Amino acid sequence: MLNGILVIDKDQGMTSADVVYHLRKALHIRKIGHAGTLDPKVTGVLPIAIGQATKLIELMHTRPKAYRGEGLFGFATDSYDTDGKILREQKLTTAFSATEIQAGMDLFKGKIEQVPPIYSAVKVNGKHLYEYAREGVPVERPKRSVDIYDYRLINDPSFDAEKGQESFDFEIKCSKGTYVRSLVNDLGEKLNVPAVMTKLRRTASSGFDLSQAVKLSTIEANPDQASALIQPIDAFFKDYEMIDLNAGKWLKVKNGARIDLKTDAKKVALRYNGKVKAIYQKTKDGYRPDLMLLANE
Repeated sequence: MLNGILVIDKDQGMTSADVVYHLRKALHIRKIGHAGTLDPKVTGVLPIAIGQATKLIELMHTRPKAYRGEGLFGFATDSYDTDGKILREQKLTTAFSATEIQAGMDLFKGKIEQVPPIYSAVKVNGKHLYEYAREGVPVERPKRSVDIYDYRLINDPSFDAEKGQESFDFEIKCSKGTYVRSLVNDLGEKLNVPAVMTKLRRTASSGFDLSQAVKLSTIEANPDQASALIQPIDAFFKDYEMIDLNAGKWLKVKNGARIDLKTDAKKVALRYNGKVKAIYQKTKDGYRPDLMLLANE
């Protein structure tokens, strides 16, 4: 039985659900799920939880995500990417400097309120926003609070004087629920020009990055190598304080009992026989279970 996190480098054109479907067939495992949906056009890191690791999915969502992408000044669409209908076009007569673009990006750093694109999976009254868009039904899009830890220009922007367009590369580190397409669109609004996202690749998610990722096709071609490529459950808790249990405390933890520990950490990873078995959190009268992983052998 496989237990752990398989970091997939998702190809363009596939949904996150497609990846789960193909892995379920290739590995003959039903207990499997993904952490952090990627749009079909977006490539990169898609963590797949397998077996006991599916218990971690909610926790995995809370970790920051990182992206590298490309944007373009010159036109804007209703989807905020190049798949949508063009709503506005404006030829640039002069290019923005790197300093000007970065200054605009800096305005979005920190905690911000963001309006998701109309072509997104956010639900309003039980329906996805993209369903309203396809039906031509107007709907108020709910604002959401997200954290932008970093938003920066990489490389020099490129200006096409003939087309009146300027392209730029960027990197973003952000919290869950952030729509990078919206950030590119909103950057254009700050600079008073239409903007659209042209490419996006996720480089990190749930504490894992591209260096640990593998292509779906690699797994499908040789499913037996999945066990060698999977990240162990313990890897997810590398930033936690690790505490090794003796036999007495392990017996208590197996039964979900309160225990005393010589630490002040809010949460700790409890190990027995070299494997993380449970996450305990500090309470007023000792440490109590937060997440049980007893079947992690």
